[in-house]
Amino acid sequence: MDRLMPVMTPLSVALGLLFPQLFLQLRPYVILLFGIMTFSGALKLTALELGGAVKSPAPILFFFFSTHVLMPLAAFFLSSMFIKNSDVIAGFVLLFAGPTAVSGFIWSAIFKGDKALGLSLILLDTMLAPLAVPATLSILMGAKIAMDIRGMAVSLIFMVVVPTVIGVTLNETSRGAIPRKICPGVDPFAKFCLMLVIAANSAAIAHIVKFNDPIIWKIGVLCLFLTSAGFLLAKANGIAAKCGKEKTAALVIAGGLRNNSAVMTIAVTFLPQAAVLPTLMSIILQQTIAAVMGRLIIDE
Repeated sequence: MDRLMPVMTPLSVALGLLFPQLFLQLRPYVILLFGIMTFSGALKLTALELGGAVKSPAPILFFFFSTHVLMPLAAFFLSSMFIKNSDVIAGFVLLFAGPTAVSGFIWSAIFKGDKALGLSLILLDTMLAPLAVPATLSILMGAKIAMDIRGMAVSLIFMVVVPTVIGVTLNETSRGAIPRKICPGVDPFAKFCLMLVIAANSAAIAHIVKFNDPIIWKIGVLCLFLTSAGFLLAKANGIAAKCGKEKTAALVIAGGLRNNSAVMTIAVTFLPQAAVLPTLMSIILQQTIAAVMGRLIIDE
């Protein structure tokens, strides 16, 4: 199922767009389904692994500066230049201010990234998301769009922070025994939940997605460019922080991947409908971009 992710995520988008009435019925359960996904990933995280990574904080500091300052600014300015729609611009800012993907540890393992650094970045970024994401949107977008900053933060707490704390705690207190027992069943179910979340969120905007509209293609090209730039910037971070190949690989994956499902859920729930479009295109493109960029700048 991990290998099929580049196919499963675009398929979920297609199902939501083609059968909106069916998947709209899942909208009230999206936060619960997303919590299950986060919990599944968090079962593999350990707080103790933070210790080794924090001893060399340079990669972590470079990561946070690039992903929560440089990339949101780049998304804001570039989308403002090419797309004259404040809702879509907000969607780009949200997308590139969002936390790194919990599933990034899968790609990091594929490209032999440093496990401790990769898990540390996922854990720290996930825990800080309720503060970082609303703050970035508020600073860059201000009163340009209507948004519920407080509701956004609370939603992120229940979608990512609470399940992460529970998963990490169970892993730590049982010394890995609980994850070993339940992950073989929880992991496939979490992948199924991911498909349902993407389909339900896609269904919510099915009526405004017109693939013959030039703005959709502009969004797609810009999303492709910015996502690729995120991977390249993360590679530059590894060089600037004088990291070895394993730490650089972990930085590239964490810096390039965004938690699209969380971002899309926030966009659908708290922002105007057009703000969802950048994340919709990112879901279609991101996994393929990750595979290509990994081969180009990690396996070089």
